[in-house]
Amino acid sequence: MRLLPRSFTGQLALLLFLALLVAQLIGFLLFTGERMRVTRQAFQDTVVERSITLMRLVRSLPPRISNQLLEAASTPFLRYRISPTPQTRAGTDPTSRFLAEELAEALDLPRRQVLVSVGFDEPPPRRPLWQWLSGDRRPPPPPRIGWFKAAVALPGGRWMNIATGPPPDPRPFRRTLLVSLALSTIATLLAAVFVAGRIVRPMRRLAEAADRLGRGESVGALPETGPNEARRSARAFNEMRERLDRFVRDRTQMLAAISHDLRTPITSLRLRAELVEDTETRDKLIETIEEMQGMTEATLAFVKADQAEEETRPINLAALVDSLAADLAELGYDIAVEEQAQPVVRGRAVALRRAVRNVVENAVRYGERARVTVTSVNGKTPADARILIDDDGPGLPEGDLDRVFEPFMRGETSRSRETGGIGLGLAIARTIVRSHGGDIRLDNRDGGGLRVLITLPTDTPASQ
Repeated sequence: MRLLPRSFTGQLALLLFLALLVAQLIGFLLFTGERMRVTRQAFQDTVVERSITLMRLVRSLPPRISNQLLEAASTPFLRYRISPTPQTRAGTDPTSRFLAEELAEALDLPRRQVLVSVGFDEPPPRRPLWQWLSGDRRPPPPPRIGWFKAAVALPGGRWMNIATGPPPDPRPFRRTLLVSLALSTIATLLAAVFVAGRIVRPMRRLAEAADRLGRGESVGALPETGPNEARRSARAFNEMRERLDRFVRDRTQMLAAISHDLRTPITSLRLRAELVEDTETRDKLIETIEEMQGMTEATLAFVKADQAEEETRPINLAALVDSLAADLAELGYDIAVEEQAQPVVRGRAVALRRAVRNVVENAVRYGERARVTVTSVNGKTPADARILIDDDGPGLPEGDLDRVFEPFMRGETSRSRETGGIGLGLAIARTIVRSHGGDIRLDNRDGGGLRVLITLPTDTPASQ
């Protein structure tokens, strides 16, 4: 199972979300620590001010009323008691000494009559971690009274004792954090989708255009939009496409001109050959001239085989092979077709039909009959369409299995037009198949004969 998304948009959104989450957590921890410090300081100042007010009242009231007042002013977190002796010792740390001096000055008392101790006698209770993470709303355990202690001397040898605990720690994962994280995540994801779209859209157009160009389709100029890198890529593709079109066009025009110019001398040779009185010599000359003419026309057809002379469209490969087999059967070819799948490929129907026909005609010419199987298997693309053509011929030497695809290379060594063609059939077939993004290869079968395998990518949309 893949945890990371495949698309650039998904990966960018995930990366930004993780970065945002880490930044939010770090910022929250820093903010929480600072807030806790400020909260404790404010709580401490409040306790001191409240205690000063109560002490001023207690010194002017009778003992019975003073006790009732302090009892009413006490809370589970803040306790006031009057005792004959102080319930704390003077602290030696700077904070304790500073607070003692502030209290003594506010109450107009000598410094020795005010004792202050700041700190814990033992660690305070903490909320369990699972409650923090789950956002449990139950109140935390009551604090141990000991965070701030003070004893102030009263008239009559009495001491007023003050003891309080720290303010409760805030829960780190409050609703505010979740809402902030959710809003930040939504805003970040929208920005990521927008930015990734500007980057990916031109690259996706470039990939689709390159794939179509590789299959021999006609591709127009790409719009040069998006970031600078995407514009440069589109500009480079457009320049490459123009150079390829210009090269193929110039080569075709040159060979077409050569073919056209050769017609005149070939026709002149044929007319002169007809005037030869010796019948045997005349027939040989005419046969040679016809072979020259056939080679010229076949060469021009080979050059044009890799050009997009027709519109590309989805093609049912099984239907194409079925139709071709029916036409060849009417001409007397021994051909059988087995359809194991109905793959659909994108290409030029006339060109693909010509490629398959060349292979089947070779199988019948050299192997007496052809058995064609159409199937589909998983391959480099989501699914590959395959055409298998088997014959019962003698096969080929291992060194010739690839050489027969070269122009004017024949598996049969004689140059007779009766036993073989010019040697361009398989070359044209491979040119057409490869221009559609596929490939073709030959293998000797174990039981004898030759097997031709044609592989073509199916018409499957590119994964986003």
